[in-house]
Amino acid sequence: MVSNNVSHGKERCIWCDGCGTLVLGKRCACGDMPREFEINSPGDIRPCMGEGIDLILGMFERTFGTCEPLRNKMIFLNKVPGEDRTDEIVAHGNVLAILRFDLSSNDYVLEIRQAGAELFDTYAKKNIVTFGSMSGHLKGKSIPGTNVREIIGEFSVGESVILRKGEKVGAGIALGNSSELREMEKAVKIRDLDNRKNIPISPDSDRDTFVRCNKEHLKNIEGNAVSDIRSFIKGKKQPITASFSGGKDSLAALGVAMKAAKDIDLLYINTGLEFPETVEYVHGFAERNGLKLHTAKADDAFKENVDMFGPPAKDFRWCCKVCKLGPITDMISNEYPNGTITVEGNRMLESFARSKIGFVTKNPFVPNQTNLNPVRTWSAAEIWGYIWMKGLEYNPLYERDFERIGCYLCPSCLASEWKNTERIHPELHKDWADYLYNYAEERGLPKEFVDMGFWRWKVLPPKMIRLAEDMDLRTTPTKAKGPSLKMLKGASSCAAGGYSVEAIVTVPRARDFSAVEDALRAIGDVRYSSEFEIALVKTRIGTAKLFGGGQVSITSKTLDGSKELFERSVKALLRSQMCTSCGICEKKCARHAISIKDGLHIDKDRCNSCGMCESSCMVAHYYDKII
Repeated sequence: MVSNNVSHGKERCIWCDGCGTLVLGKRCACGDMPREFEINSPGDIRPCMGEGIDLILGMFERTFGTCEPLRNKMIFLNKVPGEDRTDEIVAHGNVLAILRFDLSSNDYVLEIRQAGAELFDTYAKKNIVTFGSMSGHLKGKSIPGTNVREIIGEFSVGESVILRKGEKVGAGIALGNSSELREMEKAVKIRDLDNRKNIPISPDSDRDTFVRCNKEHLKNIEGNAVSDIRSFIKGKKQPITASFSGGKDSLAALGVAMKAAKDIDLLYINTGLEFPETVEYVHGFAERNGLKLHTAKADDAFKENVDMFGPPAKDFRWCCKVCKLGPITDMISNEYPNGTITVEGNRMLESFARSKIGFVTKNPFVPNQTNLNPVRTWSAAEIWGYIWMKGLEYNPLYERDFERIGCYLCPSCLASEWKNTERIHPELHKDWADYLYNYAEERGLPKEFVDMGFWRWKVLPPKMIRLAEDMDLRTTPTKAKGPSLKMLKGASSCAAGGYSVEAIVTVPRARDFSAVEDALRAIGDVRYSSEFEIALVKTRIGTAKLFGGGQVSITSKTLDGSKELFERSVKALLRSQMCTSCGICEKKCARHAISIKDGLHIDKDRCNSCGMCESSCMVAHYYDKII
């Protein structure tokens, strides 16, 4: 069970020492009283699997010369904040260490914790430092080299070490190489140091143990989810579908849905950027389980748009609308004209954006689809326990140390996962890496822009800004590429009255400038001169003029009106040239005024300038990232 303890940034879990596994409910099936322990928030703890176990055991072997205390034990991982992959390693009912992927070395680092130091103390063959002649509260202090009594094994600066001082044991970080510690003023930093607490040693355990101990809890959460679905669909005639991405969450949601309803179709989006294993798994799963699979295909949509928009980013996910939302919107419109109720695997613990998701949701871009989220409150451990309990076939990539499985080049994946992709699919890795290096070179960015993963953000978060500053790296382009905006006159008073704005907007032309006429209809009444390449649009808040040379001129009676009209006019210009033909706005238009054929076209006789198409447009949505 995971319970919240927000005031300390901790989550309480419980562990059965008799069975050697995490307990998800209030008690273990064996009847023994479980023991509480704490992990860091948000607490989406998950079991370590397959090659992930090999990685953990290998890191302990590499650092301390042994992994014996973890062999044949259930190991769990808890994701915590960090520059890249950062997991608490949980076993024997304690957080033993932190596994961290270091961006600068492109490798994993193991950071031992107090419980781990005590557990491995009698087994470790290296990375051990014994010291003396220090008293008082020592946590956070540094050990002078003259106080070092014994060094066991060879290690390098920055490595974790087990500390020994009399009856106490603890965790530390080497501030120098083992060969030079005794000559250093500060040799080792003490992270923790305490008396031994006789940590309970768990018996051998595995996933079968985990399921057996939690079976009652897993059946209870399944029953609640099934009941929720049945209550909602009762009396409704829309067909039931399940979003099936090839990931664990959608698989668990499907398992629940198949118990709640009959004749469920699977909806799968092939983005054109899927792992081969995922495509094979999804099609094979549907066939082996006798389920009808509907596939929405993006084909080459990513390749056709990436040069225009540049690499997608965590805060610039243009690829999702082009490669996911566009194809699925089109497919649902064609194959489910009367709508569908779709069961999805969205979970609150996946991200902050989903932390308040309800059981029933509506995607504003897919009006004829209602989404149900039956596993929204489940933790990753509950997802896996349920999958194992039901014997559901899952994507084999999970056994290859992938925590999440999506598009292979997704900016939201971690650098550690990207390294994993290079190991498993070097050809896919090389194609995207070559594109990124070329992208950086054309803009005067250093090689580290790619190597350190700075390309994954349009606007860097504080942790990446600090990393860039520490490494003295340039992360902003020195050579301009793509759309740009140069203000000639900001929103200011006009001599003729009211307010005006003037700017030069440079947008690479993908179509004739006349395409702006259609895009501007979403704002107001348009007049266009093909001879002079001038578009004039009049609205209730002012007038805008757009010229083929890039000039944009706005006049309005109010300051706020001038700002609003300027932004909407520039968005229209971007839409006219950068439309991806995803078709979302076409489906969104209640008046059927939009058609998509080599870009956006609006029927002036049907359009009432409501602006709904603008609100559904990916180009308009990411206006501030594109310019």
